[in-house]
Amino acid sequence: MSSAFVEGIPNRLREELDRCGYSYAEAARAIGDNSSQGIRDTVSGRKRCSAELVARLGMVGVDATYVLTGIPAHRYQVSEGEIPTVRDAGNNYTVGDSASVVDVPLYDVEGAAGAGRSLEQETVIGHFPLTAELVAQFGLADARLAGIRVRGDSMEPTLFDGDWTFVNLDDTNWSLGGVFLVWVSGELRIKRVQRLAGGAMYLISDNSHYEKEMIPRGRMQEVAVLGRVKTRLGDIS
Repeated sequence: MSSAFVEGIPNRLREELDRCGYSYAEAARAIGDNSSQGIRDTVSGRKRCSAELVARLGMVGVDATYVLTGIPAHRYQVSEGEIPTVRDAGNNYTVGDSASVVDVPLYDVEGAAGAGRSLEQETVIGHFPLTAELVAQFGLADARLAGIRVRGDSMEPTLFDGDWTFVNLDDTNWSLGGVFLVWVSGELRIKRVQRLAGGAMYLISDNSHYEKEMIPRGRMQEVAVLGRVKTRLGDIS
């Protein structure tokens, strides 16, 4: 992504706030913030634009797709008889040419209820627009995607507190290892997974201050691998 393109994000955000008739204070109130300073600093360029801010503003009328890509969302409206270029796999996929957009649902692990071995019962706190071109570059074409927010420092320096990760819910094959979203005894975690002899599992934190956690074969019924973490999105920089 070019620096000129990224530098245009604050200007496009300002345009969208103006189009929606929001002052900075009104936009902040609309997304539940007590202070407008974060939006003011983002629009002025003093602060990097975060994925979370764009997603939250997208829920109150701001065209998040335009802010991030420079292409208005109306480019992606479905006309009668059109055939989607990206398979509908439970997300709000839209239609068009190579600029088609996948609206990836965002979940906050800290707010996860842990009621089941899937994300279906969890609350979607927003959506993040990804162009089909970017999805293809990530190697996630036709995948069911979810955005998961990282909580804590256990996966540093790979993932940092507050990062958003894109998880491929169709890839749960952990036999060769990797970083996965894992349900363990009612909790959702992002951990590096390693298979052990006899069918046991290691849950590994990349932060060396945390010990490995072994799940013996007899406790594997307490574990469900929900998807592979494919890429991360921190602040837009």
